[in-house]
Amino acid sequence: MAVDIPTLEERYVDSCRQHGAPPNTEVLSALLKAKVKRNNHEPCSMVVFLDRVKDIDFYPLLDLLMEIDASEIDAVDIFNESSCVLNGEYALSLMRAINQKLRIVDLQDLSLGKDFLRDLSQRGLTCQALNLRSSHFRKLNLIGKFMQMHTLNLDFSTSLTSFREDCFTCMPNLRCLSMCETRVSNLWTTIAALSKLPSLAELRFQNCLCCYDTGPCPVSSGGKANDRTYSVQPQRGPLIEAPSVDGWILGNQNSTAQEAFQEFFLHNNVIMNPEFQNTTEDSSDDSEVDFSTHQQEFGLVELLSNAVDLQSEVPFCTSWTQSEEVSLKDAFSSQSIPFLQDIMLKYVSHHPSPICFEKHYREYMIASLPHLNVLDNLLIKEIERDFASAIFAQYFEYLPYRRNRKENVVDILQMREIKAIHNRIQTPKKKPSCPPGRSQYFYSRSLGAAKVGSSPWPLLHPLSILGNDSGGERSFRPRQFEYHPSNSSLMVFGTLDGDVVVVNHESEKIVSYIPSLGAMNSVLGLCWLKKHPSKLIAGSDNGSLKLYDIQHMSSTVADIYCSAGSATFDEFDQLTSVHVNSTDELFLASGYSKNVALYDINSGRRLQMFTDMHQEHINVVKFANHSPFLFVTSSFDQDVKMWDLRQKPMQPCYTASSSRGNVMACFSPDDHYLLVSAVDNEVKQLLSVDGRLHLNFEIASTGSSQNYTRSYYMNGRDYIISGSCDEQVVRICCTQTGRRLRDVSLEVNESNYFLSFFISNSMITCLDFNMSILAAYMRPSSKSEIVKYSEHEWTYLLKAAWKASVLGEKWLKQM
Repeated sequence: MAVDIPTLEERYVDSCRQHGAPPNTEVLSALLKAKVKRNNHEPCSMVVFLDRVKDIDFYPLLDLLMEIDASEIDAVDIFNESSCVLNGEYALSLMRAINQKLRIVDLQDLSLGKDFLRDLSQRGLTCQALNLRSSHFRKLNLIGKFMQMHTLNLDFSTSLTSFREDCFTCMPNLRCLSMCETRVSNLWTTIAALSKLPSLAELRFQNCLCCYDTGPCPVSSGGKANDRTYSVQPQRGPLIEAPSVDGWILGNQNSTAQEAFQEFFLHNNVIMNPEFQNTTEDSSDDSEVDFSTHQQEFGLVELLSNAVDLQSEVPFCTSWTQSEEVSLKDAFSSQSIPFLQDIMLKYVSHHPSPICFEKHYREYMIASLPHLNVLDNLLIKEIERDFASAIFAQYFEYLPYRRNRKENVVDILQMREIKAIHNRIQTPKKKPSCPPGRSQYFYSRSLGAAKVGSSPWPLLHPLSILGNDSGGERSFRPRQFEYHPSNSSLMVFGTLDGDVVVVNHESEKIVSYIPSLGAMNSVLGLCWLKKHPSKLIAGSDNGSLKLYDIQHMSSTVADIYCSAGSATFDEFDQLTSVHVNSTDELFLASGYSKNVALYDINSGRRLQMFTDMHQEHINVVKFANHSPFLFVTSSFDQDVKMWDLRQKPMQPCYTASSSRGNVMACFSPDDHYLLVSAVDNEVKQLLSVDGRLHLNFEIASTGSSQNYTRSYYMNGRDYIISGSCDEQVVRICCTQTGRRLRDVSLEVNESNYFLSFFISNSMITCLDFNMSILAAYMRPSSKSEIVKYSEHEWTYLLKAAWKASVLGEKWLKQM
């Protein structure tokens, strides 16, 4: 038999007497209100306000709440409306004592400390709705059991930036999630975390002005803004109790095409973008054919934009391809322009998180979460779901090289070994067989796809390189680095103090150390020789240029550096860049001037000074990878120029221009393309033969003139990595289609300091989807370090697998 409410009240008073505490009037009032509801045959709930409870009230209240499950009370709600004096550990104990009848926990603006949030995250709670609005999570890690929770509110948690890998693993019934005005920005890690919520139906990273919960906006759904019943008063913030999702109608299946589009635009407030893209059908991922240049075309929407104001206050927008343009023309006749004017209803975004400003954010979310019904208070119709899938396929890659499913590394290696054995046993007159559509790159690309698909949370590992000198251990301040062209384990970096350090980045051991000894300042230029793998060129900002042979250099910081392993060249003032040609005979130097110097490595002489090659200073100069005579200069005058030494460079072979100052340019490994990076994420791929635009990666700009962008090739010429100094992200894009594979957020240590001031990056040439970033912390100091990126344990597993593959099929079957 259930304990009645008067009995609960008596037991509470007795408990207060036993613990020597006066009865809390708020608790007695809550019991009285519950009794009135019970007598009126209404749902009987009890509300406890934590900010009206003190530590002295804890034990009597704990005794009371432990009896709730056996009482006539149907549910208990926990609220906090102002500053709470109750100990955080006590607050959690009270919530957990209620057990199965805990319904709403509203802890918005509650400052109970990190220990409270950590305990809550790790152990979970039995509530149905949880409001942690304005909480102080930085990286969300809700791994405890929240088995009954259907609604979670994290709005205005301005410290929240991302999700840990195991987040949301124990929330099978979560239907509604709101994260307005957080700092979440990464589409990939966000989707990976949200995909673990099988019941998620309503999601919000920004809200409509009239909406206090995650459900569809009543105005855009044809209702009134105030025709809904709220379980929490609107002025207290976004809704806590989840609305029903069982009776949703996802569109009229019998509507005409015009009605369907009208419904799509009206109810979802999609704003059309006047730019169209005509993209050719992709050829096989294994072929080496070039993809045609993406040319922008303008069609129906551009014409309509003259009659209709297409400006929007919404941070996300939708663009249409040529195929969708045809559908639009079929759906809208010439008499439809007044109709279009009527349906251009503006969606006014409020409290958006940074993720909302990502290009194609809405389409990406809808395509990646097929069970989602409402996003940002806008109902998702079937026509929009189909459109989102098309946009996702056009602009994003689920797995590298357009693989449709995750493959097992061992299976890929087995197929490769079987094919190799089959080809060896064929007769000389018979051509080796090769499965249709599989080129020589098929297996290496399959392995790369298997590796990168393992997790959207890559391993970011700061290199820990320490040297020993007479004063004890010292740490280095890297300023520039380059991987060895043939030995993937070696890296050289130059420091702000003028040191040149060669390290094995896998073992984190110093191989060779060259101290500055006052001769060099910040090392800004580094380049390995290709035919002499133990030699490298180093240049500093004070103009010093030297050739070093690491075989003659000590690996100990305390040792005096041996001058026998070095050669000195004429200085180049204010140097920023050096690069060696393909035959190791010549190298170029550029800097904060309009000139470029050419040096002979063998003789040590400066051969020539090319003057006034640009209108402003030349930031980077690069030789081609295969031609010893061709080189390119990249300048802040917005031009990139190709030069040929055989023509005694007086005039460039061609000039390609950007809309902003160029930060750098580099050749693809086969010299087929030229990758140009200008200020604020203007990244383009040109045909190196004549400078024609091949692909514009269309990375969103930030509006900052100081957002210096650098991009490099990865996996041969298949992908690029691109990062900028004002952003904490590295983007990986396909060089054939421009599709975005992934954005890597630069967060490293448990100290939780963001990485910023993206200075330089490079890639390990022998390992796919590996790179390193030179970055600095925003706080507590401007410390810089080299951070390695790899796909979790796959770097090591793939090395073992490649080695094991030579042992044959028998070994593979035993794995």
